[in-house]
Amino acid sequence: MTEFTNLGVKEIRDGVAGGDFTAREVAESFNAAVAAAAELNAFIVTTPDHALAAADSVDAKRAKGEDLGIMGGVPIGMKDLFATKGVQTTAASHILEGFTPQYESTVSQKLWDAGAGMLGKLNLDQFAMGSSNETSYFGNVNSPWRKEGANAGMSPGGSSGGSSSAVAARIAPAATGTDTGGSIRQPAAFTGICGIKPTYGRCSRWGVVAFASSLDQAGPMARSVEDCAIMLKAMAGFDPKDATSLQMDVPNWEAALSADLKGKKIGIPKEYRMDGTDEEILKSWEQGKEWLRDAGAEIVDVSLPHTKYALPAYYIVAPAEASSNLARYDGVRYGLRDLPDGAGLQDMYAATRAEGFGDEVKRRILIGTYVLSAGFYDAYYTQAQKIRTLVAQDFAKAFEQCDAILAPTTPTASFPLGSLNEDPLTMYLNDVFAVPASLAGLPAMSVPAMVNSDGLPLGLQIVGKPFDEQSVLNTGLAIQQRAGFDAAPEKWW
Repeated sequence: MTEFTNLGVKEIRDGVAGGDFTAREVAESFNAAVAAAAELNAFIVTTPDHALAAADSVDAKRAKGEDLGIMGGVPIGMKDLFATKGVQTTAASHILEGFTPQYESTVSQKLWDAGAGMLGKLNLDQFAMGSSNETSYFGNVNSPWRKEGANAGMSPGGSSGGSSSAVAARIAPAATGTDTGGSIRQPAAFTGICGIKPTYGRCSRWGVVAFASSLDQAGPMARSVEDCAIMLKAMAGFDPKDATSLQMDVPNWEAALSADLKGKKIGIPKEYRMDGTDEEILKSWEQGKEWLRDAGAEIVDVSLPHTKYALPAYYIVAPAEASSNLARYDGVRYGLRDLPDGAGLQDMYAATRAEGFGDEVKRRILIGTYVLSAGFYDAYYTQAQKIRTLVAQDFAKAFEQCDAILAPTTPTASFPLGSLNEDPLTMYLNDVFAVPASLAGLPAMSVPAMVNSDGLPLGLQIVGKPFDEQSVLNTGLAIQQRAGFDAAPEKWW
């Protein structure tokens, strides 16, 4: 009997299309796996009926000889940042608890149109603000991984921690994520899966709960580079409803996948060799260079001199945009309303926001409001935008010498839940290698490389030129084939 939960996107799609098994069999198997993994707290809401209905539609199409779509028969997890018609969408926040959209986000609709079904809405850091998936109103997500010989709960990364946990635990073959400053790549690295943030504008933001509008970008998370390429094609495309959407044809990344890097140059940024980076992370980086040489690539040194300013600039730009975006949650139109006895309008605003937002969200709103205030706008926000331009120019100069850049995804492996809660600055440093590509709007991917001495996964990051997801995917494929990463978490849930 086929163990469906061990199959990836491509295997399920091709198996359903070839008649090896039905989409319903697959959906039923994953629905059961999701139900059995409640301890992970990866899902806020499960939607087994949605998965079955989509599967039955695909099976009916196959019986009629119709096209099944490039995701035909694949049930996926949907990060609870994407609006789903008739299904609660909360951004993992109390202020949106109970909100049921009457519309579908562009990305989720594209996936349903491509034949995918929804297993449920995945947990995340509240409003995508966090690096450990501990800021959700609905509780921490648990990583399926544990340190060898230990039982402490580990972080699945953030903000897309529900997505990374579900895929790594084999309770979803793939999931959507969003990446503002590393929120696809960092959780992918922590849990030993693949995740790609495409070029900014490649996937529509319409119907995605906004954190920082100039940075947010949707992308796929799956267990292989091939599966990410398939799912990204289904998700991407121009959307007239999104003013930042790229009006470009969507390439067939899957068909063009190649691990042959002959004639390609891979850049190694010297500034990414930072103090505090774990020694085993640095070893995996060295190993990654050898794998890419073996694939035919030439390794060249490049410089990204403004890297050290990227993280502080990000933590000005992103909270500033969050402060503006989250002003809409006021208790008037939708979501939570806290109206104390005898309260006026201002009292309702204050009570609703105090009750509805978590501590991390409040912290970022306060930072953002401060840096946008009259006395500090030029000193902070304007300067941060200048740094952002310099970071983008650094990458442009580097790409005159190379086709893609290889770097660590994170400075450390996963850490125990609760260990960094009292130290937000150290928590923010988790994104130090991921943030520069986000500020520049570049495609970037994390691919699992190896496990460390504690038995935890380590990821390598590939950053590409604007619109060149193909080079990122191809480089990732070369690493994947040579790393042979097949480690899986031991089931404890």
